[in-house]
Amino acid sequence: MATLNKVRRLVIKVGTSTLTYNTGKTNIRQMRKLVSVIADLVNAGMEVALVTSGAIGVGVGKLGLEDRPVTTAGKQAASTVGQCELMFMYDKMFGEYGHTIGQFLITKENVENQENCKNLINAFEKTFEYGAIPVINENDAIAVEEIVFGDNDSLSAIVAKLIKADALLILTDIDGLYDKNPQEEEDARIIPVVNEITESLFEIAGGKGSRFGTGGMITKLQAAQIATEAGIHTIVMNGAAPDDIYKVLEGHQVGTFFVAK
Repeated sequence: MATLNKVRRLVIKVGTSTLTYNTGKTNIRQMRKLVSVIADLVNAGMEVALVTSGAIGVGVGKLGLEDRPVTTAGKQAASTVGQCELMFMYDKMFGEYGHTIGQFLITKENVENQENCKNLINAFEKTFEYGAIPVINENDAIAVEEIVFGDNDSLSAIVAKLIKADALLILTDIDGLYDKNPQEEEDARIIPVVNEITESLFEIAGGKGSRFGTGGMITKLQAAQIATEAGIHTIVMNGAAPDDIYKVLEGHQVGTFFVAK
């Protein structure tokens, strides 16, 4: 993992489970820790893009709903409320460290359209040039497919590919990819390094995400596959301790390291 010592452009993806409590309310302490680490990395000269989930989850909490909506329209409505709250909090927290953020709300359609994709890349590059931190989320109000399946895992890999990032860190609520289901098998062990993503790994990774999120290990494997095939090292790690990001970048073993092709 010593190859991560030279990372200059980094994409960090944070999931709903890291940003919210089981109540659906925002986990302010976790969010603040993550923001402080990112701000510090930028201070050190690194370019960091943050792909953030949580708009629907935060919207659920803001609206006082007992559960995540099951209808697409309900999820979209919750996301419009939650996205405002999410960006307000990021703007406030990053501002306390002297950093400016820029909001990117995109869909797969934006990436698949050649002209839109070119404009998107130019916007990312100019945002970095201006010294701002891109904060990216899917446009849940119109992106039906993503809010059903993605939880931004694939989006983070696509963004990493677009901006030619050196590495992608996916922060989640488990320690990495296990060789067995840790909730069912006591002897389950973390797989520290994956050199090739195979069908057997997808079989191991079966299972759904958290109560307020839509992702699971399968979507993280799919993201790792996209990124590593683009030459981008990918790490899936627990987001409960954002300071571990420093350890990863220093070459220490944290989570599961997917080696770029």
